[in-house]
Amino acid sequence: MGIYVNPNNEGFKTALRSKIYVDKTMMIDFTNSILNTKQKYVCITRPRRFGKSMAAEMLAAYYSCGCDSKELFSNLKIAKTPDFENELNKNCVIMMDIQKMRAVAIALKQDYLEYIQKCVIDELKTIFPDCIAETDTFLPKVLLNIYARTNTQFIVITDEWDCFFREDKNDTELLKNYLNFLRAMYKGTESDLFIKLAYMTGILPIKQYDVQSAMNNFEEYTMLMPLPLTEFIGFTENEVKDICEKYNLDFDETKRWYDGYDYDDVGAIYNPNSVVKAANRHCFGSYWTATGTYESIKNAISYNFKGLRDEVISLVTGKRIGVDPYSFENDMTSIKNNDDIFTLLVHLGYLAYDSRNKEVYVPNKEIAEEFGTALKDSYKNTKISEVLERSKTLIRETIKGNADKVAETLEIAHEDETSVLSYNNEESLACAINIAYYYARSDYLMVREFPTGKGFADLTLIPSKFCDKPAMIIELKIDKDAETGIKQIKEKRYHGKLKDYLNNIVLVSINYDKKTKKHSCVIEHLD
Repeated sequence: MGIYVNPNNEGFKTALRSKIYVDKTMMIDFTNSILNTKQKYVCITRPRRFGKSMAAEMLAAYYSCGCDSKELFSNLKIAKTPDFENELNKNCVIMMDIQKMRAVAIALKQDYLEYIQKCVIDELKTIFPDCIAETDTFLPKVLLNIYARTNTQFIVITDEWDCFFREDKNDTELLKNYLNFLRAMYKGTESDLFIKLAYMTGILPIKQYDVQSAMNNFEEYTMLMPLPLTEFIGFTENEVKDICEKYNLDFDETKRWYDGYDYDDVGAIYNPNSVVKAANRHCFGSYWTATGTYESIKNAISYNFKGLRDEVISLVTGKRIGVDPYSFENDMTSIKNNDDIFTLLVHLGYLAYDSRNKEVYVPNKEIAEEFGTALKDSYKNTKISEVLERSKTLIRETIKGNADKVAETLEIAHEDETSVLSYNNEESLACAINIAYYYARSDYLMVREFPTGKGFADLTLIPSKFCDKPAMIIELKIDKDAETGIKQIKEKRYHGKLKDYLNNIVLVSINYDKKTKKHSCVIEHLD
């Protein structure tokens, strides 16, 4: 039993001891099915705090011959499969957490790749002393020699494989050497001999050059295309419902905060870290995003590409943007256009991807809050920053019936949000209103074209369960008058679907005059 070679099962034990544990052991059934096949090279990428390391520790606990894990798995799903014991603790496992090993190498002022290989080779020497010479320093050669002499194959688990591409993205020499190391480890007829399973996890998919991957023998399962491993990305809706029921957590509010990653095969996928923290603390909040989301979004939207700001604003107001994700080279330096930026944000978890329509969108309230903060800071001293600042009090002014104040804020938003070509259409007005009411998302579900009564309200604000604010119906008009909008709301009974709020609804009508570029507003509390 070692730290890197044939590790113990303490990491997985810690997960099982936790207050909330969701059984994802059927992933082992999948990895068992690909051992020593052409599909044995696997790279699974997903965002931070989505359970990558826990899954790696689970696999190590199951496969490693350095521990006895039968009892640990006995009550879990994988134990019910007919082949459960075939590979249980019968394999020579190498487990490398690149991020942790890099941190130690920095502290010791050693070369990253030399340190990583030395750590593993030193432990291999104790197990296979006759197969390794003192001068052997290249891990792929050492593994091939061990196989040649003992017929031993290895399951190699590499956690945070892309760490260098994220943390040392400008060190081209390091990245080149690292890719050459990975090629020697995992690509070619020699690696096919000593590798029984190569399981890599990270945030970014494998680096591409032109149209070819550096290791195109790997099967990649990403946030763009996770099949057939979608259910292991995060928590499924049924798993979240079980947690909510057990910990008396409101499911609808949990969905509003942490859902949004939707896939055809399993439906909704939730951020696991945030759901667990909300259940443990019995309080909703931006738990995952507090660990660095703001800076990542800010850096991504700081590029000066044509139309980027307008598309980001469209995203934060609830729209979806069409994206071609396949030109992205899977690193954080080769950003060429808006598609690359949005694809990077999908891999980082800050946008979700609709593969059917090839569109990206902001998945949930947790992420939406961070986008607003990053947007405001990225565009300091602009009208958009002023609009977002005013947005914090706009709901209060609307509830108070301060129509002049509301019209003034919308005028600033509309002027800043639209180009000359699109300024005079209703879509641009709707976008401006959405950004002006941005911070209303803290208390409201904002729905465009909400089906109500005999038609569709332009914008409906539905209070969350934990909010005592009124519901709102907002009607938009161009070159008419604001009173007409109020009359239309009543005549078409847009409020009919809001029966739970009939004693607490605010009607808002906004008119834009193309000629004067002025906005007028009428606000009425429905009696």
